[in-house]
Order: sequence, then C-alpha cells, then structure tokens
Amino acid sequence: MKIYPLSRGIPLHRRWDPSRKFLGPIFSVTLSFLFNSLKSVSVPAQSVPMTEALPLCVAFDCDGVLADSVSSWKTLHDHFGTDSGELLAQYMAGEFSDAEFMSKDIALWKSKIPKIHRDDIFRAYSGCKLMKGAKEIVAELQEAGVFVAIVSAGVDLYVQSIAAMLKADDWIANGFEFDEDGWLLDEGVLRVPSKEKDTTIKRLIELIDCPPERLICVGDSSMDLSMMIPNCKFIGFNPTRDSAKEAFTNAGVTVVASNDLADLRQHLGLK
Repeated sequence: MKIYPLSRGIPLHRRWDPSRKFLGPIFSVTLSFLFNSLKSVSVPAQSVPMTEALPLCVAFDCDGVLADSVSSWKTLHDHFGTDSGELLAQYMAGEFSDAEFMSKDIALWKSKIPKIHRDDIFRAYSGCKLMKGAKEIVAELQEAGVFVAIVSAGVDLYVQSIAAMLKADDWIANGFEFDEDGWLLDEGVLRVPSKEKDTTIKRLIELIDCPPERLICVGDSSMDLSMMIPNCKFIGFNPTRDSAKEAFTNAGVTVVASNDLADLRQHLGLK
C-alpha cells in the first residue's frame, strides 16, 4: 500500500479551514462507546491487483454514504426536539451563509435547552450505524494503495468517529466551539461549505499530489456535486431525495442506486 504520511503538515481536518487561519486540535475523544450497535468487524486483508482505472484517491461524503444517516445535523435536531425545515429552505434559497446556518441551528437547539454540553452531542449520536459495506470497501481501497478521505459538511464529532472506525486516511468536517468546561458556544466552525466542497477537494489533491484524473468523489446529495472538480469522476451513491436524483441525471454522472457500498467496486477500479 502506498503511504501518504502527509508529512508536509498536520492532517487535513487540522490544516484546512477556509474561514479561520488554523483549526487547532480537534477533540481527541474516543467516540466508539457511543456506537455500541457497531461491532468491531475484522476485515481480512485482500490482495487487490492494481489496474489503470484504479484511482489514487477516493473522497467520500459521510452522511448517507459511509454513515447510514440522513444528516448529522438532523440527528441533533431530532435529539433536541427541533425542526430545521424552514431554515434549510431559506439556506437553499441563498438567504444566508453556511456560518449563519450553523449559528441559527445552535440558537434553535438552545431555545429548547439553553445549556448544551459536549456530552449531550455525543449522546445524540449513539446508535448511529455505518452504511452496509463501508468497512470492506475502505479496507479494499487502502489495500490497493488508494488514499481514502472523508469530505463532509456534517459535524466533526460524528465524522471523526466514522473516520476512526473505518481507518480513513484523512477527514474534514464542520463543527462547534465549546468553552473550557465543555459547554456549547453560539458559533459554529466552518471548514466545508456545503455548496462549495470543490475548494476542499482541490486542497486535498494538492496535499497528496493526486491529479484530478485519478480522483473519484462519492456523494448522495445534489450539493455533493460541488465535489466534482474538472476532470475528476463523481459517483452518485444511493440518492434518496428527488432533488439529488434530478441533479445527478442533469449532471450526467454515474449513479449507483443501492445502499450497499460493495456495489461501487466496479466503478472504483476494483476487481
């Protein structure tokens, strides 16, 4: 397996933040206890032949792709008993930015529970599951020397755990600010704008010296199409929303209408 130690700096989730000069350390918290429904699965190493079609890097979205969840943000709304439907519609209409959207989400939760601790957010994610075939497809790609990254506009505390369970090579997501006692502050941390993932993707391939032609991006929503930089390949995986199905059709991308990531193998150059 080709190793990308990223020795030129710290990992992507600690390096890249378009709205801040430096992220600083992400919480080094073991979240696996929250995912007690996920048993540790031993994936046997496989000898995967290299082919011309094999990418150098596969960048996955998290929610609805590697994780069997609609949205890590929606999970928090469900946990706190709030509804973000109106805010989402306003955001999609361009009425406010990603950073403002996060702040409005937090304000909505605090309207129900004025003081929210980091542990409350951890508990909200208990019982979340990996998508079928996630462990196997990531292990097989890495055995073939492919760099596996997660590029998500979801919540870092959630994406971090998914990345750890899958042993992804790198990951990046949005997140929160907490005070020294762990209480949630009013502003979010923007690293991956939902509609502008291309900025992060370009930074990723620069860091690992991957030409766009050897990059494959995988997403499930219309906004994930922003991952598709010129000359790279995009795969629409298990689109459930009509908006995603329409957007993928209009974009002319490959669509895999399945909830089993093993069905991506032929499209990822795996034999």
